[in-house]
Amino acid sequence: MFKSVLVANRGEIARRVFATARRLGIETVAVFSDADADAAHVRDADRAVMIGPAAARESYLVGERIITAAKAADAEAIHPGYGFLSENAEFAEAVTAAGLIWIGPPPSAIRAMGLKDAAKSLLAKAGVPVTPGYLGEDQSAGRLCREADAIGYPVLIKAVAGGGGKGMRLVEDPGAFAEALAACRREAAAAFGDDRVLLETYVTRPRHIEVQVFGDSHGNVVHLYERDCSLQRRHQKVIEEAPAPGMSEEVRAAVTQAAVKAAQTVGYVGAGTVEFIADASAGLRGDRIWFMEMNTRLQVEHPVTEMVTGLDLVEWQFRVAAGEPLPLSQDEITLNGHAVEARLYAENPASGFLPSIGRLGTFHLPEGVRVDAGVEQGDTVSPFYDPMIAKLIAHAPTRDEAIAELAEACSQVVVYPVKSNAGFLVRCLGTPNFIAGALDTGLIARGLDALVAPPPPSREALASAGWVFRDAVVQRRGVDHVTPWVDLKGFRLSAPAVETTRLFYADQAIEAEMPLEPSRFIHVVSEEEVAVFEDGEVFVFRDHPPVADGVGGAASDGSIRAPMPGKVTQLSVKAGDNVKKGQPLLTLEAMKMEHALAAPFDGVVETLSAELGAQVSEGSVLATLVRTT
Repeated sequence: MFKSVLVANRGEIARRVFATARRLGIETVAVFSDADADAAHVRDADRAVMIGPAAARESYLVGERIITAAKAADAEAIHPGYGFLSENAEFAEAVTAAGLIWIGPPPSAIRAMGLKDAAKSLLAKAGVPVTPGYLGEDQSAGRLCREADAIGYPVLIKAVAGGGGKGMRLVEDPGAFAEALAACRREAAAAFGDDRVLLETYVTRPRHIEVQVFGDSHGNVVHLYERDCSLQRRHQKVIEEAPAPGMSEEVRAAVTQAAVKAAQTVGYVGAGTVEFIADASAGLRGDRIWFMEMNTRLQVEHPVTEMVTGLDLVEWQFRVAAGEPLPLSQDEITLNGHAVEARLYAENPASGFLPSIGRLGTFHLPEGVRVDAGVEQGDTVSPFYDPMIAKLIAHAPTRDEAIAELAEACSQVVVYPVKSNAGFLVRCLGTPNFIAGALDTGLIARGLDALVAPPPPSREALASAGWVFRDAVVQRRGVDHVTPWVDLKGFRLSAPAVETTRLFYADQAIEAEMPLEPSRFIHVVSEEEVAVFEDGEVFVFRDHPPVADGVGGAASDGSIRAPMPGKVTQLSVKAGDNVKKGQPLLTLEAMKMEHALAAPFDGVVETLSAELGAQVSEGSVLATLVRTT
């Protein structure tokens, strides 16, 4: 076994790899950009090396700098994590050429599976069922449009070199194809440096089933059973679980054998995931599951497999990279119970899941479940990288118990002032169809409005805020309980009066009864504001009416502001253009995803201050519209 390892990554996955390395007595080396100088993964490592500016293309995506850092730190091996250079065959070759150990599959396997069209062609020849679609070399817009017509709508456009939902669009109408194709190509070029795409028929009730495989340099390949990652939003996984609900032994045998065959076909070594799309319209059937792609790396959701098998997949990666055979044979790998994982993101579901950045002034994660976090209280969520801040994983004897434990854990998440999707996760886990196992990748989209809308604060949340303000007033004024904001009402003989206080929430006055002691987690923001946490949500109360600050920026006044820091990647209009409500005006790229800003009403573009390629700060006015009557 090697004695030291550098992780060519950041955040949660770097910390995850370091944890196994420490347990095995392996020295750890971190790399970091300017933006990550004080990051948690840097603090965790035995040594750390700076590799460049904040932008990933100038730091984490520069293989030469990472190899130089490994040599400077005397690291013997490099673990790529996921994302960044983890599926870059040229980087893998450069690592081994530098005399270092590459903890990953052979470059030949990365190449074979890295381009989705070539991988499908290869595996179709090997007898693995693949999704019908277009995999051709002709990438002209006209040819792609004709092929989409031939396949039939709805059709899925996917980046050939893509993954993680980037460079992917569902097109349901021929008239939207050209715009969706252009967006896919821009996103794919930005994320992967390759704007080629393929087309697939879109299964209307698809389930995302994937199989964890492992190979070694001695010719052994095994599977570690399947995962279900069907609960998605815009092709991004939200909830993952193992094993897949409703999976019969017959279908499991078919899909795991297909996955092992795929790995064997490319001489696979190390950890990999073979992804399948299943038609869920009539339950899981072996003849209605098709190969989609193979991820030649450790997956974000690997913890659910670890929980149900009792194995450490990072340790397996280390041992295989060191030349050892697989620790277990197929017959020795067993399933135990059920595991469910939720991805905690710094984002605001109520505003279209826009990323939320800033300092984690208050940050508490629950106990009783596995937590893989990339940050700690006091750390900063930057605009430069993926906004996932932690993963919560519950393991229990049954699926129902695991779901209940994870929902309870998500409800206890406390994040402020950065926003999170914790409340959204609680509601996803409580969806009746999900609990029943009747899921598909469109489940969230169909119920999105209800899932993103936070419930009103409960009586207990109001009481908790009221007690804070009352006690603060008592301390400031030296009076006992009764203040200008506190009243006694409901007087009856031989019965205690009910104490109430007036609060302001979402700009509205609300009366809170306070028969109880505070029962919710509370963060006092200031003498005027208090944040109360409940069911994964945060409710901010004030003790007086809000005062207008004179700052514009609401969509209704015609000012189009940047909802987050980002780069302007597309201008769809110019000053003087007439626009319709909902028409795209410009596109921002932030945290590796594109965000289109649309017209809030019918009008005319009065000014367009945004410039193509410019970096803009949150709140910047990018354009102004004037209503047409």
